Amino acid sequence: MPFIAPEPESETRPLLRPKMPELDSVRGVAILMVLFYHGFASRQNVEALAGFPKLFVRLASPGWTGVNLFFALSGFLITGILLDSKHHPQYYRRFYLRRALRILPAYYGLLFLLALLGRYGMQGENVSWAFLGLSAVYLANVTILFGVPIQFGVLWSLAVEEHFYLIWPLIVRNVTRRAVGVFAVAIAIVATVARVITWRLGYDYFAHYTWLVADGLALGSLLAVLLRGSLGTRKGLRLISLAALLASALLILPDLPLRHPLAGGALHITALNLLCTGMMGGALLLGTSEWSFLAEHRTLRFFGEISYGLYLLHMLVFNIFDNLQHEFFPHAPSFKGHFGVMFVRFLICGSFAIGGAFLSRRYFEEPFLRLKDRAPSHVAEVVREATAA
Repeated sequence: MPFIAPEPESETRPLLRPKMPELDSVRGVAILMVLFYHGFASRQNVEALAGFPKLFVRLASPGWTGVNLFFALSGFLITGILLDSKHHPQYYRRFYLRRALRILPAYYGLLFLLALLGRYGMQGENVSWAFLGLSAVYLANVTILFGVPIQFGVLWSLAVEEHFYLIWPLIVRNVTRRAVGVFAVAIAIVATVARVITWRLGYDYFAHYTWLVADGLALGSLLAVLLRGSLGTRKGLRLISLAALLASALLILPDLPLRHPLAGGALHITALNLLCTGMMGGALLLGTSEWSFLAEHRTLRFFGEISYGLYLLHMLVFNIFDNLQHEFFPHAPSFKGHFGVMFVRFLICGSFAIGGAFLSRRYFEEPFLRLKDRAPSHVAEVVREATAA
């Protein structure tokens, strides 16, 4: 498959390498979770189904958590890049230039498509100029504060990551590695407390505001910090991963005797982010073991490589399909409650979205990514690993 180069075999791979293919696989899992969620579960009444269709949709329902896995990955990879290059004289320039070349072309290309297709009614409900304007400056997750509803859901998480990219390099550059870890822990605690307070005040703690979801990025960042210290060994990573998984379980277990979610379920998001961090640690351990082939599946790595474009495009394709079906086949059964229609819809839309993401990566994003190689280099870092972060 394109983009996938075979990795040299080694029995003693270091945990941190210029290229970590197991994290491409993790990214592939994350995007497939999101794709299946939006394809089968996001607008589906599961109770209208029965038997295997009902089971399948229930299995796809947790797919939204793929976004949390993306956050943990981004926090880990970006923090690693920043720590490894913090003494570079062109630290800010090289980081922001590389991020811009990676993110902005495809992102603004999508906004252009939303504006164009919306004017011709191709993707259902029009996306307003107000929403597009706020999204253009990465405020898609807080549009509601400006009286503008979120009209294209996937953009909210990209806004959160951009806020992270804007602020985190300043912190990493100006404090010690240990202090970066303290900041990461503080952010994780503040975000968790903010969700609990939001719940206590009767508001939606699932809202996409940065201050309610930043702990996923922070915990991934903490992992990057710890692996560059005394815990940066296989034994240390096992301890970190087990601690994250244990802490995740401890936040869920009190629900059993209470028979209701503690803090209204606000702590479940923290547990989820700890789980994602532990899973990422497990992937690094597996990817550097004799069983590394299990974590380097070519198909998953392929989806990991095109994950950014696929994340941007897939909902647009689903929306176009639904609009065209409503326009030209108004009496055809809806995918809601009809598993056969839902499955065909997924096959068609998924194929177009994957094909579009592949073409975007190869012919649109790659030329910009190649420009990154012209930026000054300092160390053999994890920059290449972050090209799809």
